[in-house]
Amino acid sequence: MRKITLIDRIVLALLVLIASYQIVSGLNRFSGITVFYFTVAFGVLIIAGLLLILFGYEILKNQFVIVIATLIPLSLSLGLISNNYRDFHLPYLIFAFVGLILIAITRLSPSKTLATVSIVLVHGISGITIFLLPILLYIKKSTPFEILFISLGATLIGIGGILLAFLQTGRSIISGKFIFALLPWILFLTTLAFYAGLGGL
Repeated sequence: MRKITLIDRIVLALLVLIASYQIVSGLNRFSGITVFYFTVAFGVLIIAGLLLILFGYEILKNQFVIVIATLIPLSLSLGLISNNYRDFHLPYLIFAFVGLILIAITRLSPSKTLATVSIVLVHGISGITIFLLPILLYIKKSTPFEILFISLGATLIGIGGILLAFLQTGRSIISGKFIFALLPWILFLTTLAFYAGLGGL
């Protein structure tokens, strides 16, 4: 496994600063449950960044780190839906809850394939939601262009999540060292894109 470098830690520290600033100063225009969802998403990014800074990539061997990381796309997509498509909030909330439980259960399963399928399914649906909703909002509601950065962030975090999922199965077509070299940058650029994108809502 690749050792975390000083550059990796600096990039992750920048991630933590951006996510912290978003929570403290960037969510004032939202209200109610939407603020909670966005706070959870950026809060998990902060926790992920700090854990990697402190413990390196070894922390990713913990099966439940993947479960916690799933909260990022799920919470962000819930925030987008609750803020813009309230009629779909409850059904999607049920999906998010069931999906999170499914991932947690399959983490304990001896079948790595089952665990991978569950996380790809949940990450896939939540990722597609984050990707498509900003585009629909931009087209239908004349939302500022900045909202499309959320779609970019969705693409990045989707790629990162799927790469890590396949890495854990031992079937990744990309080397683990290369994935770990990319990971801090994927997380940083994802955070930056989400920060820029929420400014368009």
